[in-house]
Amino acid sequence: MATLEAVRQVLSGALPRFGCFDLSFSKVNGLISVQSGVNNTRKSSVCAQVHKHSRISKDRRRICAFQARNGVFHGKNDVSRLNSISCKCQKAESLTGATAKDQHRDLLADSSDKATLIPPNGITSPGINEFEVDQQLKHEKGGFGSNGKPATAGKHKDFTQKVRTNSIEDEAWKLLKNSMVYYCNNPIGTIAANNPSSTSTLNYDQVFIRDFIPSGIAFLLKGEYDIVRNFILHTLQLQSWEKTMDCYSPGQGLMPASFKVRTVPLDGDDFATEDVLDPDFGEAAIGRVAPVDSGLWWIILLRAYGKCSGDLSVQERVDVQTGIKMILKLCLADGFDMFPTLLVTDGSCMIDRRMGIHGHPLEIQALFYSALLCAREMLAPEDASADLKRALNNRLVALSFHIREYYWIDMRKLNEIYRYKTEEYSYDAVNKFNIYPDQIPSWLVGFMPSTGGYLIGNLQPAHMDFRFFSLGNLWSIVSSLATLDQSHAILDLIEAKWDELVADMPFKICYPALEGQEWQIITGSDPKNTPWSYHNGGSWPTLLWQLTVACIKLNRPEIAAKAVGLAEKRISLDNWPEYYDTKRARFIGKQAQLFQTWSAAGYLVAKLLLANPSAAKNLVNEEDSELVNAFSCMISSSPRRKRGWKKQILV
Repeated sequence: MATLEAVRQVLSGALPRFGCFDLSFSKVNGLISVQSGVNNTRKSSVCAQVHKHSRISKDRRRICAFQARNGVFHGKNDVSRLNSISCKCQKAESLTGATAKDQHRDLLADSSDKATLIPPNGITSPGINEFEVDQQLKHEKGGFGSNGKPATAGKHKDFTQKVRTNSIEDEAWKLLKNSMVYYCNNPIGTIAANNPSSTSTLNYDQVFIRDFIPSGIAFLLKGEYDIVRNFILHTLQLQSWEKTMDCYSPGQGLMPASFKVRTVPLDGDDFATEDVLDPDFGEAAIGRVAPVDSGLWWIILLRAYGKCSGDLSVQERVDVQTGIKMILKLCLADGFDMFPTLLVTDGSCMIDRRMGIHGHPLEIQALFYSALLCAREMLAPEDASADLKRALNNRLVALSFHIREYYWIDMRKLNEIYRYKTEEYSYDAVNKFNIYPDQIPSWLVGFMPSTGGYLIGNLQPAHMDFRFFSLGNLWSIVSSLATLDQSHAILDLIEAKWDELVADMPFKICYPALEGQEWQIITGSDPKNTPWSYHNGGSWPTLLWQLTVACIKLNRPEIAAKAVGLAEKRISLDNWPEYYDTKRARFIGKQAQLFQTWSAAGYLVAKLLLANPSAAKNLVNEEDSELVNAFSCMISSSPRRKRGWKKQILV
């Protein structure tokens, strides 16, 4: 009883509250720590006030442990003393007298006029909703007609569907809120998955930069900006500055793949704790591959935050400007590669396992192009950035030319490749990469429609990866890396090949899957990437949001609406899986995590954008007229004069 009374007094303001002041960081060996127990004699950065040896501090820890049991995640899933006190970072002031469960209920009430409470397991009871609908219709319309059938059957069906849709959205918001992670009393991100019945979490209990992007955009579209701001600033502090793996540096400016909030006791003080951000740059990941896309997504989210919130002060901060420049310098560094595309290893993006995408995968190039445009828009106009902006503009022009000219394939280009001559040595060679016509796979002949086309997955000397990669193509539309005609052609292809790319659940991550001996050789017989599963042709609901942004940009939202409608039939009943298996996506992925955060977030972003299409302008990159002119100059110039063209741009 004494504990409950202390709870009420703390929440009501009767007792002192412990909160955070302005952030100050202490970076040691890649860890960011914030101390919660402080003595004036300590020589370290301080964020929270002292937890004295008192009854108040003990009660406060119990309060936070109570909140954690209501769905807020902190630290590991193992039951331990550290976890029981790691929830202290949920700030009392932000609750204003309400528990975490009350917050979730308030959120659900805001998201729909007819919202229903969602049980803790995240599964709704459609029977209850249908009963309530029936009662309301009978009351309003007088029950049944003379033929014994409902007098308002059509309206009943529509209203039932509306209530069910609202219920799915409410459930998605609840899942998203329950996945939030707190650091020094402030929300800092969302974990990858939050399945209450799973004992095997692997690294799904961490905050991944790429996974948080749809979560962050959902919060931005909902007007909840603090969590995105905190995420941007805290992940910036984790940016690579020193060696992290086997004495090799991942490169100054690299952003981590993920991080975890750990709460540990302070040495010499039994009642004080500190929060520590523990980043992973790939040294603990399966395959030990550093993420190339994390920094690119970080820049894209930073721009989206400024556009949605109107708060440009974050991107104007000195440390943020420095972070942008470090990412750009890492990506724009000279090397042995002569292509304007980024050269990366297998597994360095969303497809984070061996799938034969090493080299110059389309997904990285589309994100790279988008990040360059976003960075150019946000960089402060100062003399120190002049050289960087010049290099940035040069790369933008060369990259757009390279992708549009050499990665594009449609029926006309396929016929051209089919008649390629090989072993051409000259500046004006048609087959510049010495592609052999026999590389054209048999499946492509039947897959390519008469109208429509797409950007291939990869291009290297004597090698073209003809697979269709969804994220790369969709983000090429969003970022204007593809031309307007090419963008419409990509959506034309999606419509023409709906059964192959969408089927029963959007959206295939790539098509087709690697099978047989090809799967054995390219993936190393990966038991998780078996044909039509996971990254090897699996269907990922999170791709709904990229599809929706691309469709709205081209004023074709009906395509995205159709895909969202398909997802709504199953995704909630299936407990929000990470991915689906089989050609038609009829099975939940054999190793898929349930209650996957970015599956729910991707669905929410799609719904929010379809309800308010004008908000998509905050996420897209419009084509730059200067780039178009420079691109035209490249096409019109002869191969020998292209060497002199670069000098003209640099002046």
